[in-house]
Amino acid sequence: MADAVRWPARLALSATRDGEATRVHARHDGPLRLLKTLYPEGQGVAHAVLVHPPGGLVGGDRLDIDIDVQPGAHLLVTTPAATRFYRSTAGAATQAVQARVATGARLEWLPQETLAYPACDARNEVRLTLAEGASLFATEVLGLGLPAAGEPFDRGRLLQHLEVTGQWLDRGWLDAADRALLDGPCGLAGHGVLGTLVYAQTEALSIAPLLLDEARELLDAVPRSGVTHLQIPGGALLLARVVGDDVESVTLALRRVRALWRDRLWQLSAADPRIWAT
Repeated sequence: MADAVRWPARLALSATRDGEATRVHARHDGPLRLLKTLYPEGQGVAHAVLVHPPGGLVGGDRLDIDIDVQPGAHLLVTTPAATRFYRSTAGAATQAVQARVATGARLEWLPQETLAYPACDARNEVRLTLAEGASLFATEVLGLGLPAAGEPFDRGRLLQHLEVTGQWLDRGWLDAADRALLDGPCGLAGHGVLGTLVYAQTEALSIAPLLLDEARELLDAVPRSGVTHLQIPGGALLLARVVGDDVESVTLALRRVRALWRDRLWQLSAADPRIWAT
C-alpha cells in the first residue's frame, strides 16, 4: 500500500527589510527550494524563484510553501515552469501555500500556470493573510487537460482554493464529471483555461472605478473576461478574470492588467521576472 504522503517537500521563505533592501532567507526539506533571489528593480524588491526539480506532482505528493513577509519588505515569488498535477493512482496530490504579509509589506505571488492532467486528483490551495497597511498581488492560471496533445480533461478533478483571509474566498472543485460546470454557459462554456488576478489591501480604494475602467479597456478584445471591485470591512479587493482556450493568451491578458494596476497603485513598472523570458 502506498504511503499517505509519497514525496513531501516543504519550503519556508522569510523576507525582511534591511535598510533600503529586502533580504530573503529560506529553509527547505525535500525537493523544493529557492533557486535564486534577483533584484532587477533594485535592492528594495526581491524576486524569489522557486523550483521543484521533479517537475510535477503525482498521487500522494505534497508541497508546502510558507511565506513570511515582514514589515516594510517587498517580495515577489515566481517559478520557472508550470506546476503540473499528473495522473493520479495513489490518492490526492497537494500544493498548499500559506503567506503572511506584515504591516507596510508587499507580496506578489506570481507562479507560472498550473496544469491539471487528465485523471489527476489534485488540491491547489493558496491562503494569504494581510496585516494592517499591507497589500498583495496574486495570480492563478489553470489549464485543464492537454489540448495540444489531444488529451482533454475527461477524467480527474482539482480543488482550486484562493483566499485572502477575512476578505475573499474562491474555492471549488473542477471535476471532469461535472459537465454543467465545464461546458455550461454559466461555467467555463467549453473553454479549458481559467485565469485569476487579485489585488488586495487593508484600506479603502478610492481610485477603484478608474482602475476598473482602464482594465476593461485593456481587456476589450478578450471575449470572456471581467473585472470587479469589492469594498469590504477591513479592506478592498480588485479582481480580474479571463477564460480562454490557451494558457499563453490568458496569461498575457492578466499580465497587462497587473502591469497597469501595479503602476497606478504602487508607482512601480511591470518588472516581469527575468525567468519568464527563458
